[in-house]
Amino acid sequence: MIEKVHQLKKEYDSLLQELAVGGGHGEKYQKHARRIKELAPIITRFDELLEVEKQIKDAEEILKEQEDGDLSELAKEELSEGGKRLEVIKKELSSMLTAREKQPGTSQAKGVIVEIRAGAGGDEAALFARDLFEMYSRFAENKGWKKELIDCHGSEMGGLKEVVFGLEGKDTYALMRHEGGVHRVQRVPQTESSGRIHTSTVTVAVLPETEEIQVSIDPKDLRVDTFRASGAGGQHVNVTDSAIRITHLPTGITVQCQDERSQHKNRTKGMRVLQARLADHFREEKEREIAKDRSSQVKTGDRSEKIRTYNFPQNRVTDHRINITLHKLESIIKGDLEKLFAALSEI
Repeated sequence: MIEKVHQLKKEYDSLLQELAVGGGHGEKYQKHARRIKELAPIITRFDELLEVEKQIKDAEEILKEQEDGDLSELAKEELSEGGKRLEVIKKELSSMLTAREKQPGTSQAKGVIVEIRAGAGGDEAALFARDLFEMYSRFAENKGWKKELIDCHGSEMGGLKEVVFGLEGKDTYALMRHEGGVHRVQRVPQTESSGRIHTSTVTVAVLPETEEIQVSIDPKDLRVDTFRASGAGGQHVNVTDSAIRITHLPTGITVQCQDERSQHKNRTKGMRVLQARLADHFREEKEREIAKDRSSQVKTGDRSEKIRTYNFPQNRVTDHRINITLHKLESIIKGDLEKLFAALSEI
């Protein structure tokens, strides 16, 4: 938590310096001013924490030099009060950071784009990708969220090699933000005749669609290709080139959409995904720039990390980030994620 506040402190100081040098006008000034206003309460509380820590250190030095007398009694009292105050400030900071994560930037995320892809494990990974898609779909339905399918590629056995969909509704980002990462499944595949347990992986990416981060996309930087779409398993074959593939040339980021029969609608959906991916790309770039001065990286939930294991024979789900195991896999796969998400909201 303290590392995260240090990071915000550096950003805060950097913005103040940039405003002082750049003057007080323009869109950039307004954006920085809003960000400073957003960070100010956290930085003020952090400065209080540093001051209390200094007072505690001074009191400890006095007690080392003088164990008895009026001065030592004052130091003991300062130490006791300082310790209590320190705990209060830390709890307040933790609450402020949690609230900030639930409402990133100056405006809450209006929705998320979720990308699920089969990893190691072949057909079994694709089948589990379908299971995760259905799990999130049921959870979204229970929450009253709007779900919109953007892109989907099926496998021969009825699984999903890749599926991209949007979720919109109250607290979508606050609840889904921890799902990005590698999800591991341990079970007997449908194709396994000997009953041997296999381990497969599926990757999940969650991209917030925020109103704050608006990436300006120059049409000259885009290459748009069209092709004929087909649904999962070769169904719904189109006879027109309605599917869209959009490549952002400067970054190499590529998105495609073939869910709609209209080329225009597919292009609109594809641009939404591109906007979110570019925002995520530039956000990560900024985080790396802020983090490069630190000796150790703050854990950011990198997508290459294994975050959760679903063990079917033992009916358990283990989240490795918070070291929690729930023996209710069947209900979790059916969309009962409330308890798991409640535990994750504490980190």
